[in-house]
Amino acid sequence: MTSASLPTDPAASSDHNEPHQPTGPLLPLTVGAIGVVFGDIGTSPLYAFREALGQAASDGLVREEILGVMSLMLWALILIVTVKYVLFLMRADNEGEGGVLALLALATGKAAMGGTVLVLGAVGAALFYGDAIITPALSVLSAVEGMRSLHGIGPWFTEHRTLEISLVILAALFLVQSRGTAAVAKLFGPICILWFVALGLLGAIHIADGPGILAALLPWHGVLFVIHHGVLGLFVLGAVFLTVTGAEALTADMGHFGKRPIRLAWFVLVFPALTLNYLGQGAFAIHTLDVAQASGKAFANQDWFFLMIPPAVRLPMVLLACAATIIASQAVITGAFSLTQQAIQLGLLPRLNIRQTSAGHSGQIYIGAVNWLLLAGVVILALGFRNSSAMAAAYGIAVTGTMVVTCCLAYLVLRRRWGWSMPWALALILPFLAIDTLFFGANILRVIEGGWVPLLVGAGVLLVILTWNRGRRFIADMENEGAVPMVDMAGILAKRPPARVEGVAVFLTARGDLTPHALLHNIKHNHVLHRRNYITTIKVLRRPTVDPAERLEITPIDENFCKVTLRYGFMESPAVRDDLIAASDRIPGADKASFFIGRNNYAMSADVGMPLWQDFLFLALYRNAADPTDYYRIPHNRVIELGAQYAI
Repeated sequence: MTSASLPTDPAASSDHNEPHQPTGPLLPLTVGAIGVVFGDIGTSPLYAFREALGQAASDGLVREEILGVMSLMLWALILIVTVKYVLFLMRADNEGEGGVLALLALATGKAAMGGTVLVLGAVGAALFYGDAIITPALSVLSAVEGMRSLHGIGPWFTEHRTLEISLVILAALFLVQSRGTAAVAKLFGPICILWFVALGLLGAIHIADGPGILAALLPWHGVLFVIHHGVLGLFVLGAVFLTVTGAEALTADMGHFGKRPIRLAWFVLVFPALTLNYLGQGAFAIHTLDVAQASGKAFANQDWFFLMIPPAVRLPMVLLACAATIIASQAVITGAFSLTQQAIQLGLLPRLNIRQTSAGHSGQIYIGAVNWLLLAGVVILALGFRNSSAMAAAYGIAVTGTMVVTCCLAYLVLRRRWGWSMPWALALILPFLAIDTLFFGANILRVIEGGWVPLLVGAGVLLVILTWNRGRRFIADMENEGAVPMVDMAGILAKRPPARVEGVAVFLTARGDLTPHALLHNIKHNHVLHRRNYITTIKVLRRPTVDPAERLEITPIDENFCKVTLRYGFMESPAVRDDLIAASDRIPGADKASFFIGRNNYAMSADVGMPLWQDFLFLALYRNAADPTDYYRIPHNRVIELGAQYAI
């Protein structure tokens, strides 16, 4: 591991800039938010009501049960999305950024990131990857399955063919990620606006034919349903939660669009459209039930969304649904890239190669390892479950688990950053936590049906995060033990100077107060010291971005050495050489500098450090981590690596 890659103290600076909010006209930002933020939750009507009603219909259905299920769905949208996310959690931002890792950074503040807080953040991040595998597979499969509802050609779309078509679409989506999506991203907003308008109109048509469904707006229909149905009510609750999957995107994408555009889009378009569409599906289901009872036929759960569409416009709506699910999948993939970048910067994951795919948009990044792992997971999932109904059982656990973690982190923010007393903080958080825990418990009941998938993925990612952090801390303690303070070393070298060579040397290290190992090895083996030497530390602050004026700080040690601190936000990619050159008035010759990086080798040992199995995992992560030269954007021909062998 390079010295520069060892854990730094992200809380070294507690100064805060003004909250970062995207600037620009409100309308374009709102349109952009509709295309990115609401893609996941906007495609839930394809399957949410069908799955919830399917759980309730296991022993037959009556009108009151349809009203009860619909009431639960509507009030889930109101309480979880509108009240919890839009009105509360969007206020708990980290200088404009949201999401589970932004909350983690905000909750820890100046304290060291460890213990319960680290585990909470690691669990939330781990569960997100489970969600990121399920969302593309479930949403695209649901849309393609709509082809079965087309007259004439519907029977051709067997389960096998819809699966093949879905896999082709998903594979193509992941294959184009390396080229970036900036060229087509401007179409996402208009397409999703058309999608939400169509959702609302379809629902309004059926509500007009069956206005009795509006009774579902009264919450007691949902409460009575749960009370009267016991365990079955909990299974229905687990499926009802599909209504709000994607809600976490409202906070995760705050930094890209800002609070006001997201809230405006939700209240003006998305929430009304979803409400109308769900009510319309409920009205259509009640009408179908009445017809079945009148004719003496059995009532069967159906694909309500596609069957409620008039046959004349069903094909265009199926194609529009496919486009909407592709956009929703793209948003999740982009979210996985962004979350991984944040996790790397916060030290939760090893370095990975991150590539910018757009010169004009810093958020447009591509991480090949994440992309191919997600694709593999999506393909395995689709082949294993084969249809969206079977896959829906796996969906809720990851999202509800993330929401429980978000509530816990929000409580820490209230206590540590906002200064609320415990009674007031609990009074606000406990109702939300109770709702999230209830939904999580309801989804746990479906572990055998497929809920084990996100738990397995999450457990694997969590093991990686915890192992990486434990190994990193052990190595940092081992390498820093007995280290010579840099001030003392500067004094020793001033009294007994080695041979001097012209030029600039930059020594990357995690601890600017200690002598870098690369400096010691250079003197020991090469017996020389450059004319100007900069002991450079890279610090990742617990805020998303750093003002360029705060980027670099230089502190003289003596006439031979200076200490340099480079600061980055957890959503920024370090560019060490460029930033040193930008400060060439204070660091003359930075463009010709040689970079010395400590590159140590580690061997497994049963006598020290971690258990052997954890040593094996850590070393696999370490050896496959991105080269620090590439990660910190330093030219290869300017780098000298020096190191030693350690047992862990």
